[in-house]
Amino acid sequence: MRRVAGFTLAGLGVVLIAAAVLLPTYVSGQIVKFPLDEHTTATLAGTGVSYFSQVKLTEKTGVSVRATYTITGDAAAGSSSTAVWDETASVRDVTNGLPVSTVTRRFAFGRRTAELVDCCGAHVNGNKKIEQTGVAGAVFPMGTQKQTYQVFDTTLNRMVPFTYAGTADTGGIQTYMFTEDVAPTQVATITVPGPFFGLKAKTVKLPQMYQIHLTYWVDPQTGALLNVDEQEKMTLRNPATGGTVAVLFDGDLRATPGTVKAVVNLDSSGRTELRLLDTIIPLAAGIAGAVALVAGILLLVRKPRRAQPGPAEPSRHLAAGT
Repeated sequence: MRRVAGFTLAGLGVVLIAAAVLLPTYVSGQIVKFPLDEHTTATLAGTGVSYFSQVKLTEKTGVSVRATYTITGDAAAGSSSTAVWDETASVRDVTNGLPVSTVTRRFAFGRRTAELVDCCGAHVNGNKKIEQTGVAGAVFPMGTQKQTYQVFDTTLNRMVPFTYAGTADTGGIQTYMFTEDVAPTQVATITVPGPFFGLKAKTVKLPQMYQIHLTYWVDPQTGALLNVDEQEKMTLRNPATGGTVAVLFDGDLRATPGTVKAVVNLDSSGRTELRLLDTIIPLAAGIAGAVALVAGILLLVRKPRRAQPGPAEPSRHLAAGT
């Protein structure tokens, strides 16, 4: 019986110690992933924004703008390793009640690496010929490092460097800051009526210039994007003089406090799950396993006590004679 108990405890100890090793190294990687059925809405807001209204065909200045980013996961298109999300970014002039712009995107990416995958009908504004590469941007890798990441930019339609820029507290979570800096870069050529923009030619082709200073605050454990500050400028440039013909957009949009709070709360649940799988449960399993293993070994190596002779049984004759 002692040997059976010893082998049982030793075996249980080995299993628990193995679990303590596998939980943070393998099991956690199989369980904790970006979800397939994601549904998130984030809002950025800015004041003093200038843009060219395609509805009113005039430049609006000093307006308040709200950008709404909605992400919906296509669970049926995803897999154990790849998530497929649809994103819509809608910008609206709340001062005048006018639409500013809308960008749609479908992207597939590794559920832990956040690396984009060319599959599943991925597109930018319906253009499936655009190959999305690099980090998704809507999320960063789980276990984000203090390094430069190549992240896909949906205006340039290529990946650009996001440079590590320090740490900051975001809603009580220590986050890594990453910045994208794009100097004025031509992204398109637009044919416009010259007189409308004060130019002599009947029609003129103008380069569309894009520049941005974008800051992301990322939870390094979960890869979640917790805060955003987007300073973007889009203009039409006179190719002859190099001057600005029209401002298509110029503003600084930041995540609203309500959005930051909601995203932080959502991220906290993911951090708790990671902490359980990576630290608390492995530690408890390791301690319990070590105790069980030691107890089992002691039972196996300790020799059983020999039975001690009991007191001599009284003689029946003596008993009978009393």
